[in-house]
Amino acid sequence: MKVAILSVGTELIFGQTVNTNATYLSQQLNLLGFDVLYHYTMGDNPGRLKRILDIAYEDCQMIITTGGLGPTEDDLTKEIICQYFDDELVQNEESLSLLKAYYQQMNRTMTDNNLKQTVLPSKAIPLQNHAGTAPGFWLEDKGKIIISLPGPPREMKKMFLDEVIPRLKSLVKDFLYYKTIRTFGKGESSLETEIIDLVHNQTNPTVATYAKEGECSVRVCAKGSSMEAAELACRRVIDEIKNRLGEYIYSYDDEDLVQVVGRKLIERSISISSAESCTGGMFAERLTEISGISKVFDRSFVTYSWDAKEQVLGVKRETLEKYSAVSSQVALEMVKGLYNITGSDICIAITGVAGPLSDGDNPVGLMYIGVSYKGEIFVEKFQMRNIDRKWNRNYAVLKMLDTVNKLL
Repeated sequence: MKVAILSVGTELIFGQTVNTNATYLSQQLNLLGFDVLYHYTMGDNPGRLKRILDIAYEDCQMIITTGGLGPTEDDLTKEIICQYFDDELVQNEESLSLLKAYYQQMNRTMTDNNLKQTVLPSKAIPLQNHAGTAPGFWLEDKGKIIISLPGPPREMKKMFLDEVIPRLKSLVKDFLYYKTIRTFGKGESSLETEIIDLVHNQTNPTVATYAKEGECSVRVCAKGSSMEAAELACRRVIDEIKNRLGEYIYSYDDEDLVQVVGRKLIERSISISSAESCTGGMFAERLTEISGISKVFDRSFVTYSWDAKEQVLGVKRETLEKYSAVSSQVALEMVKGLYNITGSDICIAITGVAGPLSDGDNPVGLMYIGVSYKGEIFVEKFQMRNIDRKWNRNYAVLKMLDTVNKLL
């Protein structure tokens, strides 16, 4: 079943509010096996909403709207949908009773404009709002389904989970199985080239690539008469992708890189410590997002200045003066000093130029990672594109995590 998502609200158009509703709904609908064709975002404008309804009605069997169900004058979604489907608004007694009970429970006075929220299309089934005051509705007309949900994300998600998903499950004819394969170290265009025949030639399963913050993902998705049949259809394609991209793959279960590294460290009881310069503690921050990491994460140092590198890690002043702080020699002395202090199974240190300006000796994006593991000490050099300081630092942390993951 093909679906269009219509997000209504002037605050979305002005950029005052990020439209997380459309993302959430698409994710949930895809999991259920529905095909989302369109995302439309529009202000509180009746004419534009009608025009978008025309497009969505022609191409899709289901239309989901968010926003425009509240008590104010610019909340017009119900009115426009009623006009479009030649229906009328009527008082819904169940919604009115729930709204009165809500205000009594909150010990607040209900104003007259709140009554607007309990007026729904006569053909509609009310969808009760257990996280707010504005009910949604489910309307079926001439083979089409219209689902109207409130705009606030907390209310929308609660209503979708409680009121909508149970109804949607009864409509699903095929089972959907998908895997998201996560990779690091290969750009999207290069990665797609490796599997372009799979992307072009597959209809079930489908194969698609996505890039985000220095990583790439490959999504394999199939439909089948049973979950087992759908999984089997995916499996042979996943195996082929593994053959082609194996060295870059770090997860087949849509885990991010820090989750994979943290899980492996904990499962294998491998201790780790870090010393950071250009990333300023970001590696340690990411690692400590993992519950239970205290079992293996010993400590971290942020040694940003020359003095800190010298006093904390024992980096020689002459090394800094001769080679600069951003050098393989300094990275090597940083990780040696870290190991002497901690004795951790894995010690990792980083120094580099995050930008936006060069340090005078080295280009922006030049990084050195020093690693100590099982008696072996080595330094990796890598050069990033100068995108911006935040991106460079984030990518450097991913590179550190990738280095640790490959050791494990």
